[in-house]
Amino acid sequence: MPDRYSSLASRVRVPMGFAIVAIYLLFAEPTPALLAAGAIVAMGGLALRAASAGHVQKNRRLAVRGPYAYTRNPLYLGSAIGAIGLAIAGGRWWFFLMIALFFAAVYVPVMRSEQAHLTALFGKEYSDYARAVPLLLPRWKPWRSHGSPPGKFDPQLYWNNREYQAFLAFVVIVTVLWGKIVWMG
Repeated sequence: MPDRYSSLASRVRVPMGFAIVAIYLLFAEPTPALLAAGAIVAMGGLALRAASAGHVQKNRRLAVRGPYAYTRNPLYLGSAIGAIGLAIAGGRWWFFLMIALFFAAVYVPVMRSEQAHLTALFGKEYSDYARAVPLLLPRWKPWRSHGSPPGKFDPQLYWNNREYQAFLAFVVIVTVLWGKIVWMG
């Protein structure tokens, strides 16, 4: 993908995400069972995002511990899992298609752009890590850099990275869906 497109995708991902959420909430047809099942799946994605945010110090240290020992992009994997959960909760088959198109058009180029940025920032350290750890789908066993320990989750990093915003968005979306269930009878 052209670098220019990756840069554009990076800039528009949040506004496009809000637009997709608006479309989703407008057309969602949740039921109590779908909402419960979807919320459980989405919470798994949120948990992965939370665990990831507690290990990342953006542009200061290469994150290779916690979820980053399994995949180079656990935040995006968590977002994808969360979106799948919300698609389940929304009760429309085409939500899955919308999510897949959005992810392919926006997050794949963003991951490639971030890969180039991290290579420039961390050089060989990142190159070694990237050779061992997949871009998105996780490996079975955690990768360890020269036998390094697993590392601990840092709640302050979670807070500093503002990951609580993803949880708040989840609460708002689930509340709106529940409201639609009650309103629709």
